[in-house]
Amino acid sequence: MLYCTSFETIIGVIYVASSENGVCKISLTLESADEFRSWIKKHFDEHEVVENRLKNKDVIEQIKLYLARKLKKFELPIDLIGTDFQKKVWRETMKIPYGNTITYSALARRIHKPNSYRAVANALGANPLPIIVPCHRVIASDGSLGGYTGGVKIKEFLLGLEGARGV
Repeated sequence: MLYCTSFETIIGVIYVASSENGVCKISLTLESADEFRSWIKKHFDEHEVVENRLKNKDVIEQIKLYLARKLKKFELPIDLIGTDFQKKVWRETMKIPYGNTITYSALARRIHKPNSYRAVANALGANPLPIIVPCHRVIASDGSLGGYTGGVKIKEFLLGLEGARGV
């Protein structure tokens, strides 16, 4: 069973889906409801999908607390859906402390693939759990923000919210 809902935040509407194992998909404002449903259809049978805000109560509450600067670390069960390489990148990304940034190349070194910074960037671009898997904390080597699934303005906002150094 997959439980889906949406909710309004200071950065716009966020769509969220949770499986029995935990939150598995978050779509920020640049990703449309159709793109959210397309991701779900690709990864889950349609007959298993239900609208259920209550099953997503904890993730909604924690994202709202994070956006209100009242939460620095998420305590949620997550269900990462991706390739082994993507999951490795995402798990390492989750180790980046609140308010800090690292570069794509530094992240590639952390996963022991020092020449794979482009593949790391692509994995971050496919991150199904933005904010919770804080890919916004990964920036380019020249100090520029690089890309972000939710848009560079939201990346800049999230880094500013966290008081990230050098932003």
